Amino acid sequence: MRGRAPIRGVLFDKDGTLFSFRDSWADWTAEVIDELAGGDAGLAARLDRAIGFDRRRGDFAPDSAVIAGTSQTAAHLLAPHLGRDRDGLARFLDARALQATMRPAVPLGPLMARLRGAGLVLGVATNDTEAAATRHLVAAGVAEAFSIVLGYDSVPAPKPAPDMPRAFAAACGLSVEAVVMVGDSAHDLVAGRQAGMRTVAVLTGIATGDDLRPLADAVLPDIGHLPDWLGLPPEPARFADC
Repeated sequence: MRGRAPIRGVLFDKDGTLFSFRDSWADWTAEVIDELAGGDAGLAARLDRAIGFDRRRGDFAPDSAVIAGTSQTAAHLLAPHLGRDRDGLARFLDARALQATMRPAVPLGPLMARLRGAGLVLGVATNDTEAAATRHLVAAGVAEAFSIVLGYDSVPAPKPAPDMPRAFAAACGLSVEAVVMVGDSAHDLVAGRQAGMRTVAVLTGIATGDDLRPLADAVLPDIGHLPDWLGLPPEPARFADC
């Protein structure tokens, strides 16, 4: 990072970055597919295939469009099998996403406190809705760490368009050169790069390091490695009170 503007802001993707993608969404996906299929096992299997979901493994195909897509993406793939209106189906998926239980990729509270303590401005940019993202952050006890939370419904175009990264920088009074976009998918990294930001990939989603390395300034196992990458000083020693 030498010779470049000091980083003053960190913009996180949510699913697969702050929260483990598989651990957070596999069970939810199976439940929602079963609900949509209404007990028809054959239909459920077709819906699984349509979105690239393997319920036996609790995993998603690497090229599944729903990994980094919006509810509209999923609705477009599912609606032909259900005979349902796509917009109505997307609204149903958005409502059900509010009920999803997120599994943090790392302990989020201490990490966000350390980043904020270093003077960094934090934000979230997700292709989930703003309401669902906010609810998930509240449930994880870290909502107050973020200056702004942006969903696909917060801006004209979702990732990989650069609208969310640019909106974060503008809202927080930061130059895009002073922000790093952190994500687990090509959508995240392309959005950050198109906005003029540095990009860091993490491997707590579905994509591999080989997938993401061409788009990233660094590839980290998870966001817990960010302080070292940012060059933050070691955490102060903690002494127990008597």
